[in-house]
Amino acid sequence: MSDDLKAELLDVGLEAARQAGALLRDGRPADLAVAATKTSPIDVVTEMDIAAEKLITGILAERRPEDGLLGEEGANAPGTSGVRWVVDPLDGTVNYLYGLPSWGVSIAAEYGGETVVGVVAAPMRGETYHAVLGGGAWLGAVRLACRSAAPLDQALLGTGFAYVQTRRAHQAEVVARIIPVVRDIRRGGSAALDLCDVAAGRLDGYYERGLNPWDLAAGDLIAREAGALTGGRPGEPASGELALAASPAVFASLQPLLDGAGAWHD
Repeated sequence: MSDDLKAELLDVGLEAARQAGALLRDGRPADLAVAATKTSPIDVVTEMDIAAEKLITGILAERRPEDGLLGEEGANAPGTSGVRWVVDPLDGTVNYLYGLPSWGVSIAAEYGGETVVGVVAAPMRGETYHAVLGGGAWLGAVRLACRSAAPLDQALLGTGFAYVQTRRAHQAEVVARIIPVVRDIRRGGSAALDLCDVAAGRLDGYYERGLNPWDLAAGDLIAREAGALTGGRPGEPASGELALAASPAVFASLQPLLDGAGAWHD
């Protein structure tokens, strides 16, 4: 892939994330309603998720009409260019519904099945993260680097929990095994922002079971380009089974610990 094409994809991703973030920040109605549910009655879609995805898909269709698309709220088209966009128009929907600030817009571009561009806009933070494969990770004009090596007992981790109660119960058991051997655990409510926080050195690591491609694609690239390691079970890539991102030293200790604790199954 040429540098010119990477630059074009980044420009499109940044513009789509900027416009969608502004819509979500400025257009949130006071009486925001739940439009549907996903995996359970507490895993919600709001009217604003749908509006943001419609805005993003419109921009992509105008700027890159031959590209494919995979979106959380139902957009799915194969495309003919070899490029596929993976879009989460509102990552952290429950935070957004409750008026909490930890939510973002996640947009990634894949080429030949590999993520080459990632953008995560966090409007309530006033921050936009981006990465291009081989070009580093950035917060605006500031290049990001994950935290330097730390022993696991000094590591601050992020995680998330499923909305299906049986899965959450097992995830709580995993946390009970992990928390005595780390500094502490945070639960932010947005996988995309947690991955960016690893990239920015605000977390030493992050793990979660049950993520979808749109939750993971942009943030995973941003974390890797900031020097973090990402993956799933030992020897496997990050997936819905288990996704992990951490500074290299923490990753080496945390991955086998999570595997042994059964973080990859219900």
